[in-house]
Amino acid sequence: MDRRWHFDWRLLVFSGLLLPLLLSLGIWQLDRAEEKQTLLQAWQQRANDTPWAEVVTGELQAGLPVYVTGFYDEQSWLLDNRTRDGVPGYEVLTLFRPLEGPAVVVNRGWVPGTRTRDSLPVIETPDQLVTLEGRLADYPEPPVLADTNAADAGWPKRVQALPKTKVAEFVPKPAPMTVMLSDPKQPGAYRADRVPDVMGPQTHYGYAVQWFALAAVLTILTVVASYRRSET
Repeated sequence: MDRRWHFDWRLLVFSGLLLPLLLSLGIWQLDRAEEKQTLLQAWQQRANDTPWAEVVTGELQAGLPVYVTGFYDEQSWLLDNRTRDGVPGYEVLTLFRPLEGPAVVVNRGWVPGTRTRDSLPVIETPDQLVTLEGRLADYPEPPVLADTNAADAGWPKRVQALPKTKVAEFVPKPAPMTVMLSDPKQPGAYRADRVPDVMGPQTHYGYAVQWFALAAVLTILTVVASYRRSET
């Protein structure tokens, strides 16, 4: 008994159609990785060179790195129903007034909640001039028909969402996006370790490897399936 090549037109047609598709998807992911690498480099250069007042007048996109210098304000909102490691808590959102440019809401990170809903965590805010490093993020918009009113007296206020229109009640023309602090070492940061929703080039490279691996497996299986045992 040995194995000999047997022509199977159905198998070859199937592989012939699927293999180019898998290869093209892998190449497309490589192209996307290169584009994303170029974009991230441009973002970083822009963050280092462009003042905040100019950043907000340009094309804004979630994940764009920024630097902003100014003072924290007294207005802070505690974004409710945020958990970390199974512990309920809040994300601290504080109004920040740059030396130049519009005021902006800064996401300072996560804090654990208190034992009861009757009290709120104590929030400490720097009162000196600081420079913050972070990334642009969308406002935490409310779900449909959600209540955005903050019933707590004084500051901070507990909220389920914080749309831009709510911030505009306290400061005219706030920035069109918020700033999420890049790490816990930033001035006024709490647990600022939430990863921004930015797909880096490494992710695209990983997808490319998967597509090329599938193409290799398809080729191997096609060759193996084309050899059948025959009587000698």
